[in-house]
Amino acid sequence: MILQQTARWSKCVDHRMQGRACRAVVSGPYKQRMRQLVGSASAEQRSNGVDPVTAQPPASMLGQPSAEELKDFEHPVSVEEFRRMGYRMVDMICDYYSSLPQQRVRPDVQPGFLRDQVPPSPPEQPDSFEQVLEDVHSKLMPGVVHWQSPSFFAYFPSNASFPAALADMWSSALSMIGFSWAASPVSTELEMAMMDWLAELCGLPPSFRCNGGAGPGGGVIQGTTSEAVVVALLAARARALRGRDPADKLKLVAYASDQAHSCFRKACMVVGVDHVRSLPTREEDNWELRPEVLQAAISSDLAAGLLPCFFMATIGTTSSCAVDPVGPLAEVATSSGCWVHVDAAYAGSAALLPEQRAAHFRGLDRVDSYSFNPHKWLLTTFDCCALWVADSGPLKEALSLTPVFLRATGNALDYKDWQIPLGRRFRSLKLYFVLRMYGAEKLRSYLRHHIALAQVFAAAVASDPRFELAAPQRFGLVCFRLRCVPREANEALLEAVNGGGRLFLIHTELGGRFTLRLAVGSATTQLEHVEAAWEEISRAADSVVERFGQTADGAEGQMAEAKEAGVRA
Repeated sequence: MILQQTARWSKCVDHRMQGRACRAVVSGPYKQRMRQLVGSASAEQRSNGVDPVTAQPPASMLGQPSAEELKDFEHPVSVEEFRRMGYRMVDMICDYYSSLPQQRVRPDVQPGFLRDQVPPSPPEQPDSFEQVLEDVHSKLMPGVVHWQSPSFFAYFPSNASFPAALADMWSSALSMIGFSWAASPVSTELEMAMMDWLAELCGLPPSFRCNGGAGPGGGVIQGTTSEAVVVALLAARARALRGRDPADKLKLVAYASDQAHSCFRKACMVVGVDHVRSLPTREEDNWELRPEVLQAAISSDLAAGLLPCFFMATIGTTSSCAVDPVGPLAEVATSSGCWVHVDAAYAGSAALLPEQRAAHFRGLDRVDSYSFNPHKWLLTTFDCCALWVADSGPLKEALSLTPVFLRATGNALDYKDWQIPLGRRFRSLKLYFVLRMYGAEKLRSYLRHHIALAQVFAAAVASDPRFELAAPQRFGLVCFRLRCVPREANEALLEAVNGGGRLFLIHTELGGRFTLRLAVGSATTQLEHVEAAWEEISRAADSVVERFGQTADGAEGQMAEAKEAGVRA
C-alpha cells in the first residue's frame, strides 16, 4: 500500500500537480510515513527551505535502485577475519576459565554502573573487533557474576561445558528457525531422538517416548521451566473444557504445594486460572506435600462447584530440595480429572542415577507431563528445558494455529504446535554434543561427584555444634543455619560470607526461619572448593556468634521460633 501510494505521489510530481489535490495524496498516515522514510535528510532540506515530504524522493523509493545500492554488499567481518577472531575468542574463553578460581564470584558494582560507560547511540561506522573486546574487558566484565566459578553456590547451577559451547557456535552459524519439519528437518528429528535418549537415560515411562513421532506422547525442548509449566497448564485447560460450557473456564482450579516454584503462580496468571491453591507443607514432613492435604482441597473445591484442572508436584523444590510423593499425589489428582505435571527442574538430572531414581522418582508412570532442565545440572548451556507429555493431543489442541503460509504436507511432527512461540533454536544440538562427548557413564560420575561434595559439606555442618541442618541434604543442596541465635545472626552470617567475594550463597525461608543454602553444581567445583567454603563460613561464624551470642540451651532460638510460629498461625 505504501509503495502504491508512493507511485501515485511520484506521478503527481511528474505532472507538476500542486495545491490541494497533490497534498491530499500525501496526507494522513502516508504523509507521516514519508516523513519517517526521508529520515535524516529532513533537517538539511528544511534548512534549505525544502519540505522533505513534498520533495522528490530518492530514486530507489520509486523502484529505481541506484548503482551504488546494487553493488555487492561487503560485511565488516570476512570469513578469514572471523577465523582469526574465532581463534582469539577461544583463547580468551580458555584464559577466563583458568582464572575463575581467582576471580571474585560477585561483582563489586551498584545498579546503573554501566549507564555512563555505554554511548547513548550506536556507532555510525563499524568498530574494530579489538575495540569491542577492549570494552568487553574494561566495561562489561566488571559487572559479571561468575556462575561457572567453583565457588558459586547460589541459586541452582547453570552448567556450561565445552561440548555445549561448541554446539551453540554451530547452531548460531546455521541460524535455523525450526518451527516445523519443513522449515528444518534435521532440528525436528534430532530433537525427537535426543528427547528419547534423555527419556531412556532417566528411566522415564514408555508413554513419554517420541518413537519418531509415531506415538501419542513425546518430548519437546522448551526454553525454561516457566514455559513448560505454561504449556502443560494450557493442555490441562484444553482437556478439562472439552465438551463443556466455555464459561466453565472461570471455575478451573490449579494446585501445588507452598514450596512449588513461583512459575506455578505465574503460569496461572498467564493462562487465566483464577482459583490457585498453594497447599501447606510441614517441617515434620520434610516440606513434602501430603496426599491427604491435596484430597481435602480438591474435595472442598468440588463441593463449591469448581472444576479441578491441574496439579503440579515437585521433585527437588527450590528452597530445600523436598520431593513430593508423586505416585500417591497423582492418584488423588487424577481421580478428580486433574492433569498432573511434575516439575523436576534442578533435580531431574539425578534421574540418570539408578539409586536416585529408585529413591525419588517413583510414580512418573501416573503423570501427564514431566519436565527438567539439562541447563541446570547436565552440562548443557542455557537455555534447554526438557518437557515430556504422555499424550500430545491436548497440547496441540491448545496451541495449534496454522496460517496458510505455514502449512505443509505429510504427517511430520511440527514443534510449533508444542510451544508458545513460533520460532525455536536448534537446542537439541547441545544435547547431542554433550551426550555423545561425555557419554552416560561420565555423566553419572559427574552427578555422583556433586552429590558426594554436598554430603561432605552437610557432614561438616552436622559435626559443628554451632550449626544445624534445616532440611535433609538431597542431591547437591545443603540447607543450614546457626542454631540458638536470633534471625539477625544468620542474616549477618550470609552478609559476611558474601561480602568477602570469595563465595556466593543465597538464603531461603523454611517455616519462617532464615536459612542459608549451599548448592553444589558448578562444573568446575572440586572437593578443595567445598572445603574452602566451609572454612570461610566457619570463620565468619566465629565473629557472628561473638557479636550476637549463642545460648547453649536454645532458649533464645526457641523464643524466636515461637514468635515466628505465632505470626504464621
